[in-house]
Amino acid sequence: MEKVKNQLNDNIQYLNEILKVQINFDLVYRVLNIGGKEACLYFIDGFLKDETMMKLLLSFAGIKDADMPADAHEMSKKKIPYGEVDLKDNFDDIIKDILSGVPALFIDGYDKCILIDCRTYPARSVSEPEKDKALRGSKDGFVETIVFNTALLRRRIRSSSLRMEMYCVGQSSKTDVAVCYVEDRVDQKLLKKVVDRIANIRIDALTVNQESLAECLFQGKWYNPFPKFKYTERPDTATAQLLEGNIVIFVDNSPSAMILPTSVFDIIDEADDYYFPPVTGTYLRLSRFVITVLTYLLTPTFVLLMANETWIPESFQFIMMEEESNIPVVIQFLILELAIDGLKLAAVNTPSMLTTPLSVMAGIVLGQFSVDSGWFNAEVMLYMSFVAIANYTQANYEMGYALKFLRIITLVLTGILGIYGYVAGILLALVSILFNKTISGDSYGYPLFPFNARKLARRLFRTRAEGARNVH
Repeated sequence: MEKVKNQLNDNIQYLNEILKVQINFDLVYRVLNIGGKEACLYFIDGFLKDETMMKLLLSFAGIKDADMPADAHEMSKKKIPYGEVDLKDNFDDIIKDILSGVPALFIDGYDKCILIDCRTYPARSVSEPEKDKALRGSKDGFVETIVFNTALLRRRIRSSSLRMEMYCVGQSSKTDVAVCYVEDRVDQKLLKKVVDRIANIRIDALTVNQESLAECLFQGKWYNPFPKFKYTERPDTATAQLLEGNIVIFVDNSPSAMILPTSVFDIIDEADDYYFPPVTGTYLRLSRFVITVLTYLLTPTFVLLMANETWIPESFQFIMMEEESNIPVVIQFLILELAIDGLKLAAVNTPSMLTTPLSVMAGIVLGQFSVDSGWFNAEVMLYMSFVAIANYTQANYEMGYALKFLRIITLVLTGILGIYGYVAGILLALVSILFNKTISGDSYGYPLFPFNARKLARRLFRTRAEGARNVH
């Protein structure tokens, strides 16, 4: 472990060799004369405002030889006009800070490096996220800069109990990870478990940011599709979860917060449930629950009824298909499941100027033409269209795809085994929820399993006191 030396030339030679300043055009080092002593300043171009650097250089130029401090500690306290100043003598830590954008000042005769944290990362505005919107409430959202995100929480929770611990993960990426919690409300055992796992992560880089961290934190039962973490881009949602005793984790370069522990009821909750009066909030919540169940059950139930037409009551005979199927109904649904995902992927990569005409074309081709060609029945197109649209009532991507996977499994089992496959598919979905565990070890389906009537009622019905306390 290399240490900072008293001789400036030795420090410059070592850093220039490690950082390859002659090759990296954006890594700047400037040799200065401060108070009659040789000095060198290292910084990353683009992480520092020119105005800030100019003020620092003017301040250094105004130091006279007689006023020059004898050591780095006194220099940092009296002669540097900036709030965030740190002293380090370990080159590994210093290099990490330089590459993070912190200017590093070396002065001949000083055995410590002076780090002046005046970096400014390029960042977009904290506007409302496109996906996680609310009809009422605040219109700000998290961004890719971790300091901005923690500031949004500090603005809402002005409590001395709010803690924000910073960790560094990844041998190459050295990604900043912030663990936020309210000390007097958090589960201390869960907190220790999460912190220990983060501290013991041995990985080269968090290649895909939050997902890489999530897979390191929760490595068991990868085959269960239901999400173990709730992600939100809304500061008010993260604030409410902190006040309930949950843990919020930020990963630098990710514009969302990870919330844990998370149950299936936490995933389905949305901000609008709490920004409206209790009656309206309860209606929105129950509507979302019903629609979520329908998106899972509608197409398998239709396949089951088409295979057993005698089960259909007389008053519901209109749901029967009027035209003969050229392709089995199950295969039609499976093709449409794949086609809808294809349209989603195409929409993501379509230039905005072409979105409208291509959407119209896709609607025509997959609509009337696909029915007239004999590939699909009109009833199949109708029910699959409802499922595709209803999926967007669920803000959580992972939950939407978990329901999709289980729906496809139930469709296939129903097509092969009939009523037995239908029941088996539903049982598989229930087992996936009820016997799943959160990262804290609790039941994923609580308070439904184990059953707690009072807390389940609070999950289903929005009360006045709940709205005054929380905003999910």
